[in-house]
Amino acid sequence: MIPGTTDLRSAQTAVWTAIIGTVLIAGGAFWLSFTSLADLARRSGIAPTQAWAWPLIVDGIIVVGTVAVVALAGQRGAWYPWMLLVAGAALSVTANSIHAIVAADADVPPVLAASVAAVPPLVLLAITHLTVVLTQRFRSDVSSTGEAARDLSTEIMQLRPPVDVSEQGARKDIAVVMRQRGMSNKEIASATGVHPSTVGRWFAGTIRTPEIQKGATP
Repeated sequence: MIPGTTDLRSAQTAVWTAIIGTVLIAGGAFWLSFTSLADLARRSGIAPTQAWAWPLIVDGIIVVGTVAVVALAGQRGAWYPWMLLVAGAALSVTANSIHAIVAADADVPPVLAASVAAVPPLVLLAITHLTVVLTQRFRSDVSSTGEAARDLSTEIMQLRPPVDVSEQGARKDIAVVMRQRGMSNKEIASATGVHPSTVGRWFAGTIRTPEIQKGATP
């Protein structure tokens, strides 16, 4: 197993978990904010048949900005969707807070009502930032793991030089002749340029008759 594979899978799982959580939280925040902003639009004089467009405009910036920020994470042009996201979140927090103050019961402190109404868009903004951080970490892990795999493959290829079959066969032929002359494995290994254990393996099996002796007369 290539080092870092387990960490890569964990990072990938964290990223997908954060993205799913962002979508769920975005849905809940959009629903709560939509009803509040639509009511605020009606209270502000916008016709009931058109009031639904106001929350779509305000919260639409948050939704589109969130998707763009996640999609462009780590890229040069990511500053613009971040600007839209922050502006949309600030507008939504302000509008939701105003609606909470206007529509809250008399026994509910205005500060408490505004604070409760400001939670959904603020949480959405925070979760989006977390998702971007995890996405950048995931991309970095993928890049480093790929480089490690390429380095490991290169190292293995360097440790495994190509074998010239004809050359190895010639060395075995020479080793047989040397053994017939009474030379030791160490001496044969020194002469043929291999390890003594390699010479031992050659003679442990069946070695063909050397080409240089096939034409010899018994």
